[in-house]
Amino acid sequence: MLKDILSISGESGLFKLVAQSQKNIIVEHLESKKRIPVYQTTKVSALEDIAIYTEDEEVQLFEIFKKIYTIENKAQSTITKNSSNNEIKEYFEDVLPNFDKERVYVSDMKKVISWYNILLSTGILAEEIAAEEKLAKEEAQEKSEAKADAKTEKPAAKTQKKVTPKAVQPKQPKPSSAKKAPVTAINRKSQ
Repeated sequence: MLKDILSISGESGLFKLVAQSQKNIIVEHLESKKRIPVYQTTKVSALEDIAIYTEDEEVQLFEIFKKIYTIENKAQSTITKNSSNNEIKEYFEDVLPNFDKERVYVSDMKKVISWYNILLSTGILAEEIAAEEKLAKEEAQEKSEAKADAKTEKPAAKTQKKVTPKAVQPKQPKPSSAKKAPVTAINRKSQ
């Protein structure tokens, strides 16, 4: 999920990781498709590593994107760049009711909403959500199959007879035709 999508300090928008070397990385802007180098001194954050503070714990950014996706019914956010701070706070309270009001600023909320709109317009968010749902369905199916297999194996185990091992006979060495004694100082005949 979102591990190759980056936010770069001093740059607007989101970027996709294209290539990596020892001294820099090459990224592509998601909207303009322009590629630029980013050096080690630049602060780069993967969206996968970003979380929002709540009163209880930290919530991953992808979880917030999924909530907005559900609230907006798979459409762009109703909050725009020109929305007031109060409108943005109210909207974010709908998305994440228990966010930490002291540590999450309006500028952070604007970034999250802006990133959501970028990911939605490029189709990345819909792909990520669909991939996660598919993975969840596969895991649920595997669990149900494992439970079904466990139920069918238990009665079969009860009806099997116990097999006791037969006494194992030690192997007898095969007689060899002509064994030669090793030549050593002891078995040499002195003349």
